[in-house]
Parts: sequence; structure tokens; C-alpha cells
Amino acid sequence: MIDDSIIIKGNREGLNAVINMNKFKDVDEMLDSLIEKLSRGRVFYKGATIKITTQLKHINERELRRLKDILFDEFLIKDCIFENSEETITKVFSGVYEGRTKFIKRTVRSGQIINYPGNLVIIGDVNSGAEIYASGNVIVLGALRGYVHAGYEGNSKAIVAAFYLQPQILQIGDVATRAPEDNIKPQYPEVAKVRGNSIIVEPYLPNKFI
Repeated sequence: MIDDSIIIKGNREGLNAVINMNKFKDVDEMLDSLIEKLSRGRVFYKGATIKITTQLKHINERELRRLKDILFDEFLIKDCIFENSEETITKVFSGVYEGRTKFIKRTVRSGQIINYPGNLVIIGDVNSGAEIYASGNVIVLGALRGYVHAGYEGNSKAIVAAFYLQPQILQIGDVATRAPEDNIKPQYPEVAKVRGNSIIVEPYLPNKFI
């Protein structure tokens, strides 16, 4: 009998993985199966982009982070794109400026989690090990070194900006990437946004429209 619970195929753009969550009793079982399948071609995946299509309603944010950690740390995947196989039409945010905004006037420390259905402006640092989730944009008036997911309802037009943009993992909409390993840390504000199927980071220019 053919096992179609996880199907992985390669193309010019990288890897496509289709995961049928209905075939697994829980996320742990799915992760074990995915690791087993990816391990067979581990040497080919370094620096690749992977697109994962699955029923995202079965996977919460913490479990998604575990999945991304495995892909980035164990298989050295460069970028990860998630596509919901049961995509809904309604989106709360569809651009950069719309929606309500929450201000946090303190440093977000390791182990702390901030989750807000709107834009987040953090006046302080986001330390390594902290987690930030916003359905809108994330602006940090300080150093961003933790995990950040902007546009978590699928808004690929959201942005992440910080005085010092050094996140462990950065995700906008359905596109995720990890910090580069070149140890180059610019001492000026930067803005991250999605272009095509990748996240790009640019210096913040006051007179340039985002």
C-alpha cells in the first residue's frame, strides 16, 4: 500500500511537501514521519527552500515553531513557505497600516510570549527566546533577537521593523526564514517584508514608502 501521508517532491525552486494531517493521530507522529522522510536526502537540502502544504488548522503556533526549528536546525533549510490546503477567504489584515495597534513599553524577556490580533509596537528589546505573534505588523524600537511572526493570518503585506533586526526566526504571513550565519549585524534600522516567495531585509529609509 502506498504511503501518501507525506509526499515530498523537488523542483527548480526547491522542495514541495504535501502533508495530510488526517493520516496522523497527532503532530508528534507527523514530525517523526517527516524527519524520517527528509533524512533520506539530508545532504541535498542545505540552503534549499521548502513549501509545505497541509491543513494548518491542526497545527498550533508552538507546533509550527517546532516544525520550523527542525527544518532550519536539523536540515539546514534556508526558507520555509506554508500553504493551507483548506485556505479560508476572510483575512483580518490586508495591508501595512490597517487595524488596531497595541503598544508595549518594556523589554520582552526570554520565555515570554506576546500574541495580539493587530499591529504590535514594542518600545524596548525583544530578547532571544521571546516569542512575538501579530496578525498585523511588528515594530520594535530596540533590538529584536527573539522569534517573530507578523501577519500570522496570512497577511504577506505585513512588515517587521526594528532598530536592530537580529531575530532567531522571522516569519511574515506564510514565509519563514532564519537569521543569517555571517554574524554581520548592521547598526541601523531595518525593515523585513515579503517579496515573491522570500523575505527580504532592507535598511529603513524615512522617505521611502514601505
